[in-house]
Amino acid sequence: MERRGGPRRDRPGSPVPREQGEPRSPPPAEGLPPAISDAIRAYIEKKTGKEWGDPTLFERLSRAIVAQKSQYWKRGQKKISYRKGYQALGYLVYQFPVYYAQAVYLMHELEERGLLFPSMRILDAGTGPGTVPLAIAGFLEEKKSFTAEVFSIERSEEFIEAFGFLAERALPDARFVSLHDPLRGDIQSLGPGDIPPSLDLVVFQNVLNEIPSKDPAEKGELVRKFAGRLSERGSILIAEPADLDNSRELRRVASLASGEGLFIHAPCRFLWGQACPGEDCWSFVEKPPIRPPPFMQDLARGKEWYRFQNVDIKYSYSILRKVPPPGVAGTPLSAKRYVRLSTLARHVDRRVRVAATVASGDLGDPATHVFFVCDGSPGAPAYAVLPRYHVNEKNRWLLSASYGDLAEFSSVLVRFNPRYRAYNLLVTRESTARPFPA
Repeated sequence: MERRGGPRRDRPGSPVPREQGEPRSPPPAEGLPPAISDAIRAYIEKKTGKEWGDPTLFERLSRAIVAQKSQYWKRGQKKISYRKGYQALGYLVYQFPVYYAQAVYLMHELEERGLLFPSMRILDAGTGPGTVPLAIAGFLEEKKSFTAEVFSIERSEEFIEAFGFLAERALPDARFVSLHDPLRGDIQSLGPGDIPPSLDLVVFQNVLNEIPSKDPAEKGELVRKFAGRLSERGSILIAEPADLDNSRELRRVASLASGEGLFIHAPCRFLWGQACPGEDCWSFVEKPPIRPPPFMQDLARGKEWYRFQNVDIKYSYSILRKVPPPGVAGTPLSAKRYVRLSTLARHVDRRVRVAATVASGDLGDPATHVFFVCDGSPGAPAYAVLPRYHVNEKNRWLLSASYGDLAEFSSVLVRFNPRYRAYNLLVTRESTARPFPA
C-alpha cells in the first residue's frame, strides 16, 4: 500500500468540547460507503477467483462466518484466527461494516469531547483489514477540518493484503489522511521503540478481547506501553463488543491501566473523588442499526438469513489520557447533600438525592423507561426507572439525556430488585431529574 496524504497543518489547541444539552454532531452514514462496499466485493472476487454470486463462494463464506461466531461465544476458550483466506473474507462481509460504523461514531465522540486536533498522528493497534484507518479517512473527508497521519499494526498477512487493496480502491484521492503501510507484528511483542512516537490518538478497537491472556492486568500493562508513546495532549481509545464479558473486562483493563500518569476520562466519572475498580460494570452504547451493504444482503438470503446479517451497533468504550480529567463543579460530592450509590442498601424504601452518570441508553420499553446510572462508587448496579405515567416537566429531561451525561436525581424512591441483585431509583411525579450540576 502506497503512502497517501493531504497537507499537514499547524497543531493549535483543542476545540471546545460539547456542553450537556448542546446538539450532537450528525450521526454516521446509514451504511458502508459504496466505494468500500464495492472494493470488498472486488477483493473477494480477486482473492477467490470466483464471481460474486457463485454458490460455492457463498457456501464457504457462510461456513467461515458460522465458525467465527461459534468460536467467539465459547466462554473461556475464545481463540479467533484470521490468518487463512476465508477467515479474513468472512470478517470482511460480516464484521467489517458494523465495526466501520462503530469507529466513525467513536471519532464523533472524540470530536465532541474536544480530543481531535486540526493535525494529528494516530495509531490503530491491531488494525485487521484497515477498518479503523478507513473509517477515520471517511470521517475526515466528511468533516474537511482535520488532517491525520495514520499508522497501524497488524500481524495477519491476509488482513494486510486486504487493507492495501481496499485503500487503493476506496481512497484514490484522499486529501485529509496519510495512510502508512501497516507495521507487521504482534502488538504484544513490539518494543516501545517500534511504536511511532508523539501520537495524538492510539486506538484499540475490538482487539484486546482477542488476546489469549485471561489476566486483565497484562492487558492493562499493554495499554500503558502504548501510552508511553502519546504526545502530551494524546488519548487512548479502547472499544470492545457490548456483551457482558467483554464489556466488564474493558472496564477492568481501563482501571488497571490507569494511575501513574494515565487517567480515565470517559465514560466513567468518579463523582466522589475515588476511582472505581470497574469489576462489575456492564455499560455500553447502542446506536441505530446500519443498512446492510449489498454484499451482506446477497449472503443473507434463504431460510437462515439472520445468521449472516450483522447490523446492530452496540459497543463499550473507555478514553484515557495523560492529564487528569477537567474538574466538575460540585464534585467531589458531599455526603450531606447526596447518597452514594454504593450505600443504597441502607436507604431501601426511602426517598433520596443522588448524582450519577447516565451510563446507558433507554433499556426499558414504552411503558417503563430504564437507565443504568453510576457515580463511580463500587457497589451493586443501580438503575433510574421512570414509568411513563410519572413523566412530567420535572423529570422529562432524563428521556433526552445522552450516554455519559451527568444527572441529579432528587426525591427518588430506592427499591431493591432481588432477581437482578440491583437497586432501582424510582423516578415518580414527585422526583426531579436534571443535568448536574444544576
